[in-house]
Amino acid sequence: MSRLSDALLAGTSKPVQIPALLVLEDGTAFYGTACGAEGEAFGEICFNTSLEGYFEVITDPSYAGQIVTMTYPQIGNYGVNLDDAQAEHPALRGLVVRDMCFSPSNWRSELTLPQYLKHEGVVAIEGIDTRALVRHVRDHGAMKAAISTIDTNVENLLAKVRASESILGVNLAKTVSCQSAYMFTTGNLPASKAFALADPAPKKYKVIAYDCGAKRSILEGLVRVGCEVEVVPWNTPAQEVLVSSPDGVFLSNGPGDPDAVIETYRQAELLLGNVPVFGICLGHQMMCKAAGARIEKLRFGHHGGNHPVMNLLSHQTEITAQNHGFNLCYPSLGPLCAELSGGVSHHADDLRFWVERGIAPVVENKRYGKIQLTHVNLNDGTAEGMAFLDIPAFSVQYHPEANPGPTDSHYLFTAFTRLMDQCDNYLDINISQDRLAGWDFKRQGA
Repeated sequence: MSRLSDALLAGTSKPVQIPALLVLEDGTAFYGTACGAEGEAFGEICFNTSLEGYFEVITDPSYAGQIVTMTYPQIGNYGVNLDDAQAEHPALRGLVVRDMCFSPSNWRSELTLPQYLKHEGVVAIEGIDTRALVRHVRDHGAMKAAISTIDTNVENLLAKVRASESILGVNLAKTVSCQSAYMFTTGNLPASKAFALADPAPKKYKVIAYDCGAKRSILEGLVRVGCEVEVVPWNTPAQEVLVSSPDGVFLSNGPGDPDAVIETYRQAELLLGNVPVFGICLGHQMMCKAAGARIEKLRFGHHGGNHPVMNLLSHQTEITAQNHGFNLCYPSLGPLCAELSGGVSHHADDLRFWVERGIAPVVENKRYGKIQLTHVNLNDGTAEGMAFLDIPAFSVQYHPEANPGPTDSHYLFTAFTRLMDQCDNYLDINISQDRLAGWDFKRQGA
């Protein structure tokens, strides 16, 4: 930085600038300045397209092992409220932004985002061209990367990046799961959000939730529809769960390579068919693995709060919140049942084939019988949800609890309660009406 730039910055809210460097595995480098903790961070580079909710993104355990780039240009402008945290501590490796706000303005703000990042030891960089970075990742795919405030030599940092560990084959779920079981009830709902949210439904269902990196707001979503939730570690034996006779089992979101989370999908194999099961994100992938399906790594993943998904059952489009780098290869679940798939007997590589025809196809799975494709990503034609037709179970690849993101998919929590009530058409819900359930803005003026 020059003396002139230092003098100009001295008259703004920006602190003294500390040089920082971002280097990708292919040698691409970006110079910027530090806006979090000092040090070095290594992980897989990814980007999130959400326009708000940066704090929920940063504290989402599903980002373990990754360096997150926010595509929205200014981050931190409404500060941090710790009630919005999705986990006690952030699990991401580093943060990349275009412009960090050091002087937030919001009545709920407790501290600035840079203060939080420094306190939690998260290395962050600002002042780089995030548009160029995102275009590069989209063109060349996700790859290893590093942020450093202590080594700004490109060649030195590049050598470290290439020697760092990949997330492929690594069980990151066990690094963010709880260590022992605990209860999550209405007493855990944050009082600071009561001004906008209706009272939760009366307690009716006993649910055991496998914590593979569960977001707090997802547990809140279960409680708000009448579930008393016992959260258990990612590798809890299925027999222990079944002995307690729950009304349902929930398989949570989580980070990384699903092929490495062997203990969880082995338990899913034993749970499916013996108890109603609902899975999201990594939990969805655990159910896919239990059914013998193949999981593929996406080129740059789905991360953001604006992904359009077609519900093949209701023929409504949901704008969804997503955070995953791996996805189900739907044809690997089994051959199509032509009589239940509009007479079609061949699989399509791009699942928007079914969107165009208005059909929710069904496959015959060797382990669990008929499985229906229920949701398709309209951006790239990948699988986003499935329902087991011969056993009580369903799952989606995205996050239905809107933290951050839209409320279009709130109905999935309601669907889980209907599944536990043994309702035949448990997914037959008016999405437009249910998306508003749970909100009560009348209280704001009380």
